[in-house]
Amino acid sequence: MSEALNTSSSDTSPGSGDAKQQRGIQSLDSTGDLLTALVSAGKPLSLRDLAAAAGMPAAKAFPHLVSLQKIGLLGRDASGCFEAGPLALELGLIGLQRLSPTREAEPEIVELAVTTGMSVAMAVLGPLGPTVVRLEESARPLHVSLRVGTVMSLVNTAIGRVFAAFVADDVRLGLLAQDSLRLAGGEFAESTADTYVERLRQIREHGVDTAINKPVPGINTLAAPVFDHTGSIVLVIAVMGTAGSFDSDAAGKSAQVLVSACRRLSRRFGFVV
Repeated sequence: MSEALNTSSSDTSPGSGDAKQQRGIQSLDSTGDLLTALVSAGKPLSLRDLAAAAGMPAAKAFPHLVSLQKIGLLGRDASGCFEAGPLALELGLIGLQRLSPTREAEPEIVELAVTTGMSVAMAVLGPLGPTVVRLEESARPLHVSLRVGTVMSLVNTAIGRVFAAFVADDVRLGLLAQDSLRLAGGEFAESTADTYVERLRQIREHGVDTAINKPVPGINTLAAPVFDHTGSIVLVIAVMGTAGSFDSDAAGKSAQVLVSACRRLSRRFGFVV
């Protein structure tokens, strides 16, 4: 039997349940390995490098790549390296348009709460500013004035500062003018403008912000951004716990877990560093 018709011994017909592996086409599995390798690389690859990344000889990979070019899933750049083709780009855009960031983030929010043992908040940039839209409380809920619908200060909260670090300058300035209306907000003091700008620069550099004993005494927060395929910030996710109950350093283990979750979501939304 030819490679294109080879199937596993656990074949079954569609609709017979998930207990058995459904029938597949072995050659398409190899094609999928090549596509997966190209996605993992995140850049165009030569025939030799792409085949090696997929774990197959170049002679075996080449016919698959030719077919992928014919149907538009792959293309070749000026140097002859393989890259995403027009059909792949169209399919990607369809997938991105169907994504709901808040819905897709839900499993990560729950997992973060379980993994860290802390409360986890998710915020979006609403018409009034950074707004909490999801709160997964830990087994020991925090007694703070944070709930779904709370709008956070861009100056005095980690969630707000992360948004401020990544939005356009004109958007940030417009929001700062009304910061006194938000949780922990106040009039933005021009005397502290340089310090604030430097804080935002550090957030952009490190990808995370901290709020230690502020704005609520005894409560520490770590917050990190999630981006979409355009590079725009779409969510901020924060983990919160009582002071001393977790590593709240921006370079600590808890921050690394949070940043990893946000990067996974960003990648799912099409963001490529």
